[in-house]
Amino acid sequence: MMTAFLVTLGEYTGLVFQVIWVTLRRPPAWPLIRDQMFDIGVMSLSVVAITGFSTGCVLAAQSFFQLSDKGLASATGLMVTKAMMVELGPILTAFMITGRVGASMCAEIGTMRVTEQIDALRSMAVNPLRYLIAPRFIAGIFMMPLLTVFSCIMGILGGYVVAVHFYGMAPNTFMDPLPIHIHFFDFFSGLVKAFVFGIIIVTISCYRGMTTKGGAAGVGKATTNSVVICYSVILIGNFFLTVGLNSSYTLMENWIS
Repeated sequence: MMTAFLVTLGEYTGLVFQVIWVTLRRPPAWPLIRDQMFDIGVMSLSVVAITGFSTGCVLAAQSFFQLSDKGLASATGLMVTKAMMVELGPILTAFMITGRVGASMCAEIGTMRVTEQIDALRSMAVNPLRYLIAPRFIAGIFMMPLLTVFSCIMGILGGYVVAVHFYGMAPNTFMDPLPIHIHFFDFFSGLVKAFVFGIIIVTISCYRGMTTKGGAAGVGKATTNSVVICYSVILIGNFFLTVGLNSSYTLMENWIS
């Protein structure tokens, strides 16, 4: 079991470095990148908007309910914004993209693998990594941060709607604490996490697709495994990113002071 895991980890790491190398050496054609950016970004706007807005509504409702009897209802806007920017925005966006785009990538490449279309590409002197994976890789690392920002905006908007129009909070009470307590580091943390999650989703989904075996049943199994693995790696990676980013911020503050 451990040997198989190490072999898989080594193959995956090798694939990632190969994709980075072919991307930097000779980027894929712009139409391939454009199509993937449209599929990953534009086609995901609706599900990201629904997820972000509903999450912001729930956060505002829970925060107001829990804090109002303690005299801290004015912190509702701050809690919604902090949670969306630092944690929930990147995580939930990554989950939605994994389910909508990552599974599709794995199924598409896996189908090409079992039907020997990838071997046909190689026989025509076409590098499958440059033609199939590099456009998705470039699109993923660019679109994930943008989708995360959009999700955060929708979450804050949802929290504002619930707090102001449902619970009757004054608009300035919701918004005034934000410029004071929201720092650039919070925004930067969310973008870093989104960037890393984009790499994780694309590379794991494409790797599972490239290693698919067993016909149609194998494609289904590989797709399911890729989604589960992406979810698990995103959650574990989020912990280490949070600890690392917070520690770096603390060290930087101590160094400056």
